[in-house]
Amino acid sequence: MLEIGSHAPDFTAESTQGEVRLADHLGKRPIVLIFYPKDETPICTKQLCAVRDSKTRYAEFDALVLGVNPGSIDEHRRFAAKHRYDFPLISDHDQAIRQKYGVGELLFGLLGQQRIVFVIGKDGKIAYARKGNRPTDEIVAVLRGTP
Repeated sequence: MLEIGSHAPDFTAESTQGEVRLADHLGKRPIVLIFYPKDETPICTKQLCAVRDSKTRYAEFDALVLGVNPGSIDEHRRFAAKHRYDFPLISDHDQAIRQKYGVGELLFGLLGQQRIVFVIGKDGKIAYARKGNRPTDEIVAVLRGTP
């Protein structure tokens, strides 16, 4: 997993809201990058619903929130529509983004990737990197203190 203070690797990928080029946002606004194992699983759904329900809190910092996993765009679109997610879900079908960020696979690769949240500051560096379903208050506290 990338360490705090590391430069965030750039990527370009397809999402539920069109192509996302991280370079278009790096150095301009904070980014919350949520790697989650699979669409339509209980914890993943809960985690992303918390993001949806906290939209105004993220908007306070002009933070771009991105969900990332290896699922297809079609799977992501169904998931996003069902739960009214208005932030991009990125298809990392070749797992290149996961590898750039050092998001390891679970035991025996059963779900393909771990659940990790990164916050990238306006300076383009990793300000926060934690495993698990992180509470919104914790993420917002990091956004409040990011350069």
